[in-house]
Amino acid sequence: MFTNKYIFIYASVMVILVAAILSSASMVLKPFQEANVKAEKIQGILASANIVTDRAAAADTYSKYVVEELAVDSKGNVVSVFKNNTLEKGELRPFDINLKIQNNLKKELAAGKTEATPVWPIFVMEKDGERSYVVPVLGIGLWGPIWGNIAFKSDFNTIAGATFDHKGETPGLGAEINTSWFEAYFTGKTIFDENGDFVSVKVVKGGVSNSNINPAHGVDAISGGTITSNGVSDMLKDCLENYVPYIEKNK
Repeated sequence: MFTNKYIFIYASVMVILVAAILSSASMVLKPFQEANVKAEKIQGILASANIVTDRAAAADTYSKYVVEELAVDSKGNVVSVFKNNTLEKGELRPFDINLKIQNNLKKELAAGKTEATPVWPIFVMEKDGERSYVVPVLGIGLWGPIWGNIAFKSDFNTIAGATFDHKGETPGLGAEINTSWFEAYFTGKTIFDENGDFVSVKVVKGGVSNSNINPAHGVDAISGGTITSNGVSDMLKDCLENYVPYIEKNK
């Protein structure tokens, strides 16, 4: 029969041992996890511009097509430039900008809780002699975060491609936002109307043809995925409007 003291010491040693093993494993695996996250982010950026690559070749493919990274503020000023593997302006590489932090900062600024200015990344790409611009987007779906990348043609108005993903939307319903057929709806849509006003792109319940939305600025919602579809609409409006001052300055 083991004494209570023995059981307590044995349990304590096992807890400490397991904790040490898990901690060591976490430290060893962390660089690989970070590399996978970076590669996945790169794949999303490239995929929105219709460039497919695997994780192993992601970094090289990115360097081939992304000629410049920019970060712009709410007034459309370029505050950071990363080019030729060098941070030429600013203190933070645009690729490393955390969109969640910037979105929260935007809300705090609007509420008068901070004077700090959020910044937004732009990935300038060149493919087959054509320049395009990719911007990341982040929002909220039915069960958690949704995100993606929107690629624009050289006019920074016409969508050249889009990718979306989610953390836990309902399979067969809201989860359909990351399918190629839904993403394809956005190609060719524009975010400014004929007067040059920002209108974004709206995901329309019941279909664009049954609404008063101009087809140039709307796509059909996912059947049965209303809340997620609304989340995509809100995400696009809230995120793309951040770039309007920069676009207007550089028309």
